[in-house]
Amino acid sequence: MISVSVVNSFMNDEEGWTFDDGPDVIPDTVNHKRLLHELYTLAKPDFTGVASVPLLWDKQRNTAVNNESSEIIRMFNSAFDGVGARAGDYYPEILRHEIDAVNQRVYDTLNNGVYRAGFATSQKAYERAVTEVFNTLDWLEETLSMQRYLVGEQLTEADIRLFTTLIRFDAVYFGHFKCNLKRIVDYPNLFEYLLDIYQHEGIAETVNIEHTKHHYYGSHDKLNPTLIVPKGPVQNFNQPHGRANLR
Repeated sequence: MISVSVVNSFMNDEEGWTFDDGPDVIPDTVNHKRLLHELYTLAKPDFTGVASVPLLWDKQRNTAVNNESSEIIRMFNSAFDGVGARAGDYYPEILRHEIDAVNQRVYDTLNNGVYRAGFATSQKAYERAVTEVFNTLDWLEETLSMQRYLVGEQLTEADIRLFTTLIRFDAVYFGHFKCNLKRIVDYPNLFEYLLDIYQHEGIAETVNIEHTKHHYYGSHDKLNPTLIVPKGPVQNFNQPHGRANLR
């Protein structure tokens, strides 16, 4: 029997990711560690790199498996089908080439683009990155005006990987990373698409906007020296989206 755990935790700027008590923080019930870097050194005693999340942990062998989100999501698509995983294929063979192409553009210019804009150290680098961010958002807005999902007629890995950036955009990237030409709510198709994905079974429960804001605003002291976390924006991801009839 395969036994794994996906590790997530809360960021403490001085000690990195922690499992300290806090609202909705899930403790490490496997190895009972307080700090995420303790898991990395448990797996590799001479580890000196960055202790990042997510972390896929093998509970039988008591070691780390992977800490790259794009690879973990691909593993979860099929690796556990034989041991009772929920049915579903989010990387169907017939769509893989197109999914890979969409993933590449979205990652380079949007998933990673918001970070390149936010952490830019020159005006030129910032403007180049933020332009790419909004060029891609404009392309997505047009694409989603004609179809419900990014690739084919079903939810795929491409949608899930885009969702993680869209759900944080207005609350964090718009202000904290200076990606403030437009909000996602200002894109009619893209915003309704965000609502659609959020309202899929099992997705809303993975979202905690307060955790998201406290992590970004509370741990990047060079971008936000006061570490003040904004109260807003007020967002409603449960409103009707009207995309069910798109194909």
